[in-house]
Amino acid sequence: MDAQLLAICLLTAGIHLIGTLAYGARIAGVRTGRIAMSFALFNILVLVSRTSNGFLGPFLAKRIETRLAVGGGEALAGDFRLVLLSASIAVAVGVLAVPTAQRLFVSAIGHFQVNRSTGRLLMRLATPSGLRRVRQSVALPTRAHWRGFLRSPGVGWGVLTANCLAQALLTVGVLASLYAGYLNPEFRVTAAQLSAIVNGVATILLFALIDPQLSVITDDAAGGQVSQADFRRTITAISLSRLAGTILAQALFLPAAMLVAVVANMI
Repeated sequence: MDAQLLAICLLTAGIHLIGTLAYGARIAGVRTGRIAMSFALFNILVLVSRTSNGFLGPFLAKRIETRLAVGGGEALAGDFRLVLLSASIAVAVGVLAVPTAQRLFVSAIGHFQVNRSTGRLLMRLATPSGLRRVRQSVALPTRAHWRGFLRSPGVGWGVLTANCLAQALLTVGVLASLYAGYLNPEFRVTAAQLSAIVNGVATILLFALIDPQLSVITDDAAGGQVSQADFRRTITAISLSRLAGTILAQALFLPAAMLVAVVANMI
């Protein structure tokens, strides 16, 4: 693995890790009753994710342009599968880190309530007490938590399936469109632009089917109609369906790339 591919994998992992840790922000919001504040603080991490995403596309495009110019493109499919694998590993790590993230968000919400300064909050992380708090917050999902999830996921299987499909499309959309540009170099710019359509379908699934369900359950948990244990089981189910989506993306990658290459010719 060369330095460029390593950077692409790390950027991809960071993006998917932050996306998974968003579930920890939901749990923290329910526990503290400060749902809006928990998401506001989480948006600080989203800035990092979006910045990483801004570098990811050009890095991938440059890799394809280089292979078209100097050869060696037969290894591109393997490179892209490594990128997809890094996404799956990051989501798996994120699922295990949700309890830790939830505790850190609870602590951050409490600190912000007192000081009301984002700068002070960020600076506190670099202090000995802040680092000690991070160490104390490290926790893994308990065995009882997994047993509870197996008994009842807390959300319908239709929602979980839709989330799995949406996450698969979001994971593979840009990669398949860029690789389609390698398969069909004459229309590689057109193929790259088609990623917006793939991601658009996934976004519609997320906003129309998944987010409303998760928002209702979050509000029910904050209002006491749903227990926090049941809410955590729901978050576990949603996060695992996200992991399944990144794995499904491996199977969709080549068919999606070939379909995009064909569509690029037809437009």
